Amino acid sequence: MAKKGNRVQVILECTEHKSSGISGTSRYITTKNKKNSPDRLEMKKFNPILKKMTLHKEIK
Repeated sequence: MAKKGNRVQVILECTEHKSSGISGTSRYITTKNKKNSPDRLEMKKFNPILKKMTLHKEIK
């Protein structure tokens, strides 16, 4: 049986990478509690292609 709960997997994508013109994407997969944070998640994460900390937003 699968667990039932409020935790869902979300994908975080870099916002600065699109405008840089460099090929590739920076994405992270994490989980969040839908009940505690119903809005879209925003986190500062490391972008290995740009080699700096950038803002990553939840997609989909």
